[in-house]
Amino acid sequence: MPRFPCLAILLTVLLLTAAPVHAQEQPPEQSAPALTADEARALSQMLQDDQSRQALVDKLNAVAEAQEAEQREGADAERQSLPSRIAQFTQQSAESVATLLQRVLRDIQGIATIGEGRAADYAALGQTVLELGIVILVTVVTFALLNRLSQRIYARLARMSDGSGVITSLGLLLASILLDALMIAVAWGIGYAVAVFALGTAGQMDLVQTLYLNAFLAIELIKVALRGIFSPRYGNLRIVPLSDFSAAYWYLWLGRLVSLLGYGTLVIVPIVTANMSPAVGRSLQVLIALAGVVMAIVVILQSRGTVREGLRRRAAARGDMTSRAFATVGRVWHLVAILYVLAFFVIWVSRPGDALGYMLAATGKTLAAVLIGFLAVTAISRAITGGLRVPQEMRERLPLLESHLNAFVPNILRVVRIAAFIFVVAAVLDAWGVADVGGWLTSPTGQVFIAAVLSAAAILVVAWLVWLAMSSWVEYRLNPNVGTVASARERTLLQLLRNAVTVVLATLALMLALSQIGVDIGPLLAGAGVLGLAIGFGAQKLVQDVITGVFIQFENAINEGDVVTVGGITGVVERLTIRSVGLRDLSGIYHIVPFSAVDTVSNFMKGFAYHVAAMGVAYREDVTEVKAAMVEAFEELRGTEHGGAILDELDMQGVTEFGDSAVVVRARIKTLPGSQWAVGRAYNEIVKRVFDARGIEIPFPHRTIYWGEDKQGKAPPLRLAKEGGDAEEEDGSTKAVKGEERLDGGSQSRESEVTPPGPEEVSSEPDER
Repeated sequence: MPRFPCLAILLTVLLLTAAPVHAQEQPPEQSAPALTADEARALSQMLQDDQSRQALVDKLNAVAEAQEAEQREGADAERQSLPSRIAQFTQQSAESVATLLQRVLRDIQGIATIGEGRAADYAALGQTVLELGIVILVTVVTFALLNRLSQRIYARLARMSDGSGVITSLGLLLASILLDALMIAVAWGIGYAVAVFALGTAGQMDLVQTLYLNAFLAIELIKVALRGIFSPRYGNLRIVPLSDFSAAYWYLWLGRLVSLLGYGTLVIVPIVTANMSPAVGRSLQVLIALAGVVMAIVVILQSRGTVREGLRRRAAARGDMTSRAFATVGRVWHLVAILYVLAFFVIWVSRPGDALGYMLAATGKTLAAVLIGFLAVTAISRAITGGLRVPQEMRERLPLLESHLNAFVPNILRVVRIAAFIFVVAAVLDAWGVADVGGWLTSPTGQVFIAAVLSAAAILVVAWLVWLAMSSWVEYRLNPNVGTVASARERTLLQLLRNAVTVVLATLALMLALSQIGVDIGPLLAGAGVLGLAIGFGAQKLVQDVITGVFIQFENAINEGDVVTVGGITGVVERLTIRSVGLRDLSGIYHIVPFSAVDTVSNFMKGFAYHVAAMGVAYREDVTEVKAAMVEAFEELRGTEHGGAILDELDMQGVTEFGDSAVVVRARIKTLPGSQWAVGRAYNEIVKRVFDARGIEIPFPHRTIYWGEDKQGKAPPLRLAKEGGDAEEEDGSTKAVKGEERLDGGSQSRESEVTPPGPEEVSSEPDER
């Protein structure tokens, strides 16, 4: 009986069992593939054999267990918590580092096999080195002669560049670079000709010579680029702001580093590998990389302070974001450079085949990402740092629109910088293979995430635009220079509308944005409801503030600009919200009064107002004459600039009080609301002038001095003290020593001291009445 291998049997059974499922998944017009007659007969015979049948059962069980294990691992991976993933990543990183170190040590130990080569190998190596030395000598001498002959041309180009414009200087620099590259090409061509025609046989050249010539061309062209950047000999052609010493220093060490790595890996390592052993070649490659790393780190540490000071000076000379970038780079550039060198070594060791190409590609992507991010942030910062400008006509209609737009400039800059930073970090991680950002972005998960972020950002932008439009409309309605002048009621309601819409828009935008990025807002809404209930019980004053404020607005009791008395404080309403009112009193003090503390609202600005003039005159004055004087003052007041604020005739109410010192005559002046204070001040000035002209006395407060009396109704005698001696009147009458003493409250001054009988003396000051 024929026997099929286990794999063939397994595939056959799986195909047979999967046929119905496949038929369900495919379109109806396609039929499932069927077994041939020979395959079906062979499978039937296999199932009849106990041994074959048991082997098939075991294989199927193994496949099922493997699939279940994979499913369990996938489910466990999905259920892994963030700390577990971090721990797993840390473990894998540590294992990778340990593996890399072991590989480096193993490669270095391969140098010990250098003595195991055969004599024939060393002889071939000697012949190869000899022929290679001839080619090297020809190319180096040719390039040196050409370079010496071209020095006059370089000097002339440098003199022409001195004092010329930017375009001319760049053109001269490009000419010097092309001349330098041409000399490299000529030296390379002569070396190629010598290798083919002088050293080669039948027009063929050795592979080692080809390696050197290709390395010579590539490395020297890189050094041409370095000479074009630093121009160590001719400072007039230099494009980087460095001194002659610094330019020569950097070119010298970078050139040495390029030569070491280039010639070492492109020429020496292949020669050693081909003529000795791959182990020695790998060891030599690792040692060359280590030497390059040590050289680069030493140069970086030596130049750390110089570069930092140079960048700091450039940062101090500028005042924009570029200065902050220079300062930041100056502080951390050496750390970044050392990390780059170490990354270069790791890649060199782990990927020796394409390390150079990988490093160049990753470096280029990194520099491009950093440059794009920096240019984008700089361009946007320069465009909006000075502020956004709106047309003059729109500024007149919407005076606060420009300030609202400029208020978001710092936020826009912050968002742009964060986005640029994320872009640069993602590009760098993707360039160096740390994370497959590009693959993740094209994956369904990445696309869903990007769509969610863009949707959330669009919601926030639309909400901000709606708020800006609403706020601009409110400002347009409140602008007295456009359309009708808004009343105090309109101003109050529009301000409250803007506050309410702001709160609603902010809440809705936040909720919708959270829902777009995958946050379930259902629990948030439920939590907000529970929190609101708790606040309702725990913050009853706040609820009372809101409810009282709502009814105050319904009753139109307070508007912005009104002069009111609330909570025992009188002032102008400067700010009015749903829960409090802001007042500015006469002394300029700003008060915030919550509506829960308001039981009475006294508004001085509703409909009309009265100035109440209560004039106190002496008892001896004629009341009729006093009224006539007050009417005369009122008529004079109507002829001033305050006459437009007076709404009615003088409301003379007559005598309202007999005071201790005066008779009070009261009148009222009906004015526009808010004008009663200015009208009252002007009226008081006119009344004072009219009373003085008519001789009507406005009395001072009177003071009555009572000395007491005995049972017979007689007062004790009043003794007067005189300067330089005492004088007494036996009958108790007052004696004037200097001036005139008025005990009835007169206004004349006195210089005597009145001393009542008794052990204590009471002295009276000159102005006391």
